[in-house]
Amino acid sequence: MKLVRTVADLRATLSGAWDRGDTIGLVPTMGAFHDGHLALMGAAREECDLVVVSLFVNPSQFGPSEDLARYPRDEARDAALADLEQVDVLFVPVAGEIYPAGFDTWVEPGELGLILEGAIRPGHFRGVATICTKLFSLVRPTRAYFGRKDAQQLAVLKQLVGDLALPVEIRGCPTVRDADGLALSSRNVFLSPEERVVALNLPRALQAGAAAHAAGADAIAAARSLLDAERGLRVDYVALADLDGPTLAAAVQVGDTRLLDNVLLGRRG
Repeated sequence: MKLVRTVADLRATLSGAWDRGDTIGLVPTMGAFHDGHLALMGAAREECDLVVVSLFVNPSQFGPSEDLARYPRDEARDAALADLEQVDVLFVPVAGEIYPAGFDTWVEPGELGLILEGAIRPGHFRGVATICTKLFSLVRPTRAYFGRKDAQQLAVLKQLVGDLALPVEIRGCPTVRDADGLALSSRNVFLSPEERVVALNLPRALQAGAAAHAAGADAIAAARSLLDAERGLRVDYVALADLDGPTLAAAVQVGDTRLLDNVLLGRRG
């Protein structure tokens, strides 16, 4: 695996693959790798000639009061895991490489970026759309891999690529969960053992909502009733939306940790 830190080195590293017409798989990440990230790398490895993983904690997708400063970082561990997954190139830029002096061009998603997470975190999807568009330009991937745990992000990026006719296929991969059902997230490390017990109400509530939907009942009410009964968490939203398919999505706050999860819904009745 080759670790590169500058745009110039990245282009030099990838020039041969571009010339050969290799299929390139890109896995954009903010690091703190877990099995969900490794599953994306594995999918890219199976389908592509060359795998590029970016590791960049993107400041533009964090709000002023969010957890940018404490977001988990361990570059040495991440590099070792990426190497084990047979990643070819690990791109670890500093902020100045992505947002150089004078940077003033942003990609603004439409309505899909203004609901749910977009409503709770104004500007979040502008940051996501901008960094991903820039990575697509720098890496020129054939495919880019994202986890369905962040279903709204996946839907926003699919619309972005379609609307702007970008030559990259967005691949959504299934949510990876721990044995207890909690969706893997880099922020899970912030949960105390007691908070983790409380957090398990999130996947349970979504499964209850999915079961209610399948039975012809109100999915939101079923999920919300379970979450509202747990005093140890605060609900930001529980909602139905078309996020690359009919989706029951929720966001909750447990202690100082904000968690997202969702389930795809099947046919009713």
